[in-house]
Amino acid sequence: MYLQPHHRIAVLLHGGILGNKGKTGLALLRYSENPIVAVIDEDCAGQKISELTGIQHSVPVVPSVEAALAYKPDVLAIGLAPSGGRLPEPWMAEVRLAIASGLSIMNGLHTPLQQDPDCARLVSKDSQWLWDMRQEPPGLTVGTGQARNLSCRRILAVGTDMAVGKMSACIELTRAAKALGQRAQLIATGQTALMLGAPGIALDAVRVDFAAGAVEHAVMAQADSHDLLFVEGQGSLLNPASTATLPLLRGSQPTHLVLVHRLNLTRIQHFPDFQLPPIEEIIHLYETVAAAGGTFAAPLIAGIALNTYGFEEREARDAIANLAERTKLPCTDVVRFGATPILEAILRS
Repeated sequence: MYLQPHHRIAVLLHGGILGNKGKTGLALLRYSENPIVAVIDEDCAGQKISELTGIQHSVPVVPSVEAALAYKPDVLAIGLAPSGGRLPEPWMAEVRLAIASGLSIMNGLHTPLQQDPDCARLVSKDSQWLWDMRQEPPGLTVGTGQARNLSCRRILAVGTDMAVGKMSACIELTRAAKALGQRAQLIATGQTALMLGAPGIALDAVRVDFAAGAVEHAVMAQADSHDLLFVEGQGSLLNPASTATLPLLRGSQPTHLVLVHRLNLTRIQHFPDFQLPPIEEIIHLYETVAAAGGTFAAPLIAGIALNTYGFEEREARDAIANLAERTKLPCTDVVRFGATPILEAILRS
């Protein structure tokens, strides 16, 4: 076991509060059940997290690991996802300082720290660990489709694009279900949800031949003790860089889909030559691919999670109402306005 409830976390987030590489760290701020005692971001030191991000958290923002040590963290979480999967050397030096100071490390980078001689050498306590979570689990097999025989509901988040809020949608739906007394569980498929303590896998560390099998194994492991499994989505069928969505569909054999979309997104992010089709066609696409012409069960889109971040409340509510009317599906921003409409649709079916 790595992270325990008593651990105090400092989040390494240099340039990630206001940049586009800090999704993991910001999710920890929003959702971690462990106390976050410091955020390390040299660009925003001394400013308020609530004013910078809208996340209602009073954690101090400090310029360095050395400054964060004053708040007595036990763990440093690398909350960044830099291009190439490796931190720049000045930030790696901060990680090494944290290890030398006795902190354990939660590492979601593609570069494993356990294989870094300098990092491994600095571990000085039996209770100290380096958690490289982007690793392929041992003993994987190809997918077999056996999840289709489970009695529990399996709800998979699918997206109109990458980075539109699929993980947040699953977290909010899981929390809402638990609040109703449901036996619900989030299934992690990425490093952020793993850092939040959910069982699962880092799907992008799994060889493609075994990806559906890895998802299947993660789902099967939780099925007997839960009635609702919310499977964290990855990627998008519409994004030319994404290969993760199909293994999730085949491995989880979902009973329901939740479509996640960002308000006013009309083109694939980072690939502006690719235009998104109308939302009705995207709904048809996912339902058709999931069923594969009748080979598999035919899950329907149970609702739409619309990410309205950055829009005024009136504009957000109007967009939600318009999309619900247009698609005849429940629609909500699960973070701003709650997941109840979508959850109720899932529980009714």
